[in-house]
Amino acid sequence: MSADLNGKKVLVTGASSGIGLATVETFARRGATVALNYVRHDPRSASDTIDRLNKEGLSVRAVPGDVSQPGEAQSMVQQVIQTLGGLDYLVNNAGVSCTKEPIPYRDLDRLTTNLVGPFRCVIAAAEALREAQGAIVNTASVAGLTGVGSSIAYSASKAGLINLTKSLAKGLAPEVRVNAVAPGFVDSQWTRSWPKETRGWLIDRALLKRACTPQDIADVIVFLCVGTSMITGQTVVVDGGLTLWA
Repeated sequence: MSADLNGKKVLVTGASSGIGLATVETFARRGATVALNYVRHDPRSASDTIDRLNKEGLSVRAVPGDVSQPGEAQSMVQQVIQTLGGLDYLVNNAGVSCTKEPIPYRDLDRLTTNLVGPFRCVIAAAEALREAQGAIVNTASVAGLTGVGSSIAYSASKAGLINLTKSLAKGLAPEVRVNAVAPGFVDSQWTRSWPKETRGWLIDRALLKRACTPQDIADVIVFLCVGTSMITGQTVVVDGGLTLWA
């Protein structure tokens, strides 16, 4: 994937760290102008990150906004389209597991879920993406395929996102392609607080004997946007062989 992306406009939600930030950097290093979305309660971290990237000569813009809040996702996307003068690629990465460690399925009182944010962003961006004949990639999870994840709600929301990906691919075709990536166990700030035994078990269970990195996932996200023109409605698993044992 060596194509020059100069002139391309990208929005990545939930991009202040982890998979989102790796995706921002990957697009930007190939010449794209990237809007880095983050939640307002973490402005200093996002500002420092954007300053660093801009000093490296990369075109990255700060776009605060919580996509889980009604109205805020739409206004954020509209601001991006107006500021950048259009939109070629939307990466719906924002989402949280809402837990510092896996939640037992019996503990129903601790559950929350998130799914509507990506839908809101897609609806707000649909016209611009159609004009650009662009692409959307949603960050799902292998939990959405296996039903086993950090909680029931997390697994269900990711299963819903996989189903939504298929429906959006039908609704936005032929102008816009819509796909998802399903990471396995990722070494990120979300999972570093998990019990050492859990992390070790997941790494040992993966055929490739390591956790995914955010860059592993970002590479597939960028590929689904710019490295292919005939893949849509699909979910690509990136888990090092973890779920082959399921």
